[in-house]
Formats: sequence, C-alpha cells, structure tokens
Amino acid sequence: MQLINDFKTVRQRTIQICAPLKTEDYVVQPVVDVSPPKWHLGHTTWFFETFLLQPYAKDYTIYDADYNFVFNSYYETIGARVIRTDRGNLSRPAVEDVLRYREHVDAAMERFLRQPLSEEIMALVILGLNHEEQHQELLYTDIKYILGHNPLFPAYSSTAAPQVAATDTPAMLSVKEGIYEIGYHDKGFCFDNELGRHKVYLQHYTISNVLVTNQEYTAFIHAGGYSNFRYWHAEGWDWVKNNQITAPLYWYQVNGQWMHYTWQGLQPLDPEGILCHISFYEAAAFAAWKEMRLPTEFEWEAAAAQFNWGARWEWTESAYLPYPGFIKAPGAIGEYNGKFMVNQMVLRGASEVTSPGHSRISYRNFFHPHLRWQFTGIRLAR
Repeated sequence: MQLINDFKTVRQRTIQICAPLKTEDYVVQPVVDVSPPKWHLGHTTWFFETFLLQPYAKDYTIYDADYNFVFNSYYETIGARVIRTDRGNLSRPAVEDVLRYREHVDAAMERFLRQPLSEEIMALVILGLNHEEQHQELLYTDIKYILGHNPLFPAYSSTAAPQVAATDTPAMLSVKEGIYEIGYHDKGFCFDNELGRHKVYLQHYTISNVLVTNQEYTAFIHAGGYSNFRYWHAEGWDWVKNNQITAPLYWYQVNGQWMHYTWQGLQPLDPEGILCHISFYEAAAFAAWKEMRLPTEFEWEAAAAQFNWGARWEWTESAYLPYPGFIKAPGAIGEYNGKFMVNQMVLRGASEVTSPGHSRISYRNFFHPHLRWQFTGIRLAR
C-alpha cells in the first residue's frame, strides 16, 4: 500500500539524518530556537500517537503517559508541556528510550494503516508526514547550529553535499503589471496557510533570476554595510548593535581570510557559493545598499516559474498574514499555522535541506525577522 510505503520512507529518513550524530549531540540546546535532535525524534512520533493512534486505533497502548508533557510542542488544546527553553534539560528519556518509542509507534501505525481509513483520517496521516518532513529540515538546521557552535567545529559528515553554487547567468526578469492569482490550486496536499487562492494586482517590476552570492555579500561587508544605519530598519539596526553582528551566521575572519562552518567543518568561504544563513534585517539592508529591495511574496510567486528556486529559503517583504477566507481547523490541528500570523515575515522557495517532494511554488514559510539559523538567502527585486 502506497501510504504505508510513504510512512516508512519518511520515518526512515529522519533516522538517516541523525545517523552521523554521537549520543551527546542528541541532547544539546544552544539557544531557544534550536531543539535537541532527540526532542525532534520524540515530537514527530508523539504527533502520530496523539492525533491518530490514541483517538482512532482500537486497543492502542500508550507508550508512556509522561511523553505527552515531554514532546508536545505548542498545542494548548493537548495540555501542559515542557517549556521550550528547557528541552535541552531533558537528559531523560534517554536517546535509546526515544528510539524504542519510535519503534512502538511505527509498528502500531503500520498495523493501523492496513485498515480501511476515512478521508478525514487519511488527511491526518498525510499532514503527519508533511509535519515530519518539516522537522527533518529543522533537524538539519538545528544539527548544524549545534555542531557549528561547538568550539571544535566538528564535521557533520565528510560526504555531505558541498555548499550550492550559482550556475545561471545573472539577469533581471521583467514582469508585466496586471492581475495575478496567488495560492494553492492543485489537488494534492498543501498547508492551510496556502489556501484561499485569490487575485492580486501587481505593478510592473523586475526580479533577479539568481540569488545573491557570498562574493556579493562580502562587498557589502567591506563597504561598511554593518556600520551604516542608513541601510537598516530601525529594529534591524538595534539588532546589529545589541548583538554586535558583523557578518552572516557561521562566518569568521581567520588570519585575514573569510571562513565559514559547513557540513565538512570550518572551510574557506567559496566566493561563488550562494549566500546562506542571514536574517530578514540583513537581507533588507543588503537590498537597500544595492538600491533595490526584496520582492513581496506575491511578486515571488507570480515570477517563480521563470527562475530556478529551491537552493535557499528566500526572504520576502511580506508579513505573514492570512489569505482571504482563511479558517482555522477545529481542535488542536487549528493551532498548526493560524496562531503564528503576527510579527513574522514570509519566506518562499525551499532549501538544500528541504525534504524531497516537500516544496511547491505556493509554500509559505515564516520566521521572525532576526532569525538566521535556517538556510536563508536573498533574491533582489526592483
């Protein structure tokens, strides 16, 4: 059965992502935004147990009643949970216990998926798979942050793919003014924040067919970009000063040479590599320095078919807001996206660590403007 195969594939990929880790790596939480890999393994398992097995699987036995408190992320409907900042304090359950938890739930899910399922339950299974794929990307970003802030800069894997380099000849693509339809319109899966397909009017604009490279951003640094308030939003300028930001995340000056942390450890910066790990504040400041701007999410979607995307999550000028007619689903599932539609910016595209088949033009990612541990980059517009 295809759904069982999809379930096995997704669940196994999560384990494969963690395969290069040492046991000690599974429990580290350097900052609040980074969750320990062990917690991701448990949380994605908890999702299937809580939303599918407990309410719908006959005679299912809960693995451990305390795990609801440990692995609930932000679902107020489900009950109390460990404070996000305390996830790194969870020395117990041990990694081996969490892996046994996964085995318990996986076996129960495979039995459950062999039964006739309603459309509602099928939709929950597919949501669970997409939820785990989101956490697979978070696993990559969190693992990189954990290892990239280890003073020894250990490699994640010597065989991991190198940083993506730009290949297309740079050009500014012209997009005519007019009315464009925005939002998901296919028959497959999408998240609720993509629904509500609607028309928007766009003025004529141009948009780059390539992402900004390390070399281009280095020029911004050397031109004093981090020391000139004129390029920055007021909040971004405060962020630069308060946190003493002088370069993108994982960039270091070593004996006059730019180095950066990669999957292979600390390496010389590739000038032709596509810029990565920057905040919205930095993206907007660089665009201002170039006398350009970031595209809105609507401009990005209207033009996306004309350029290659998927190497980086691309910051847009758009605040994360609901589309017309957006409705939260009832119960805990309604907490998935809607309650985060404030004080965040939309990113479009995908990244080199996005799970296979998980990206689409209408996908709306979102983060607070100061965050940069995700694989984020810049596409310019005018």
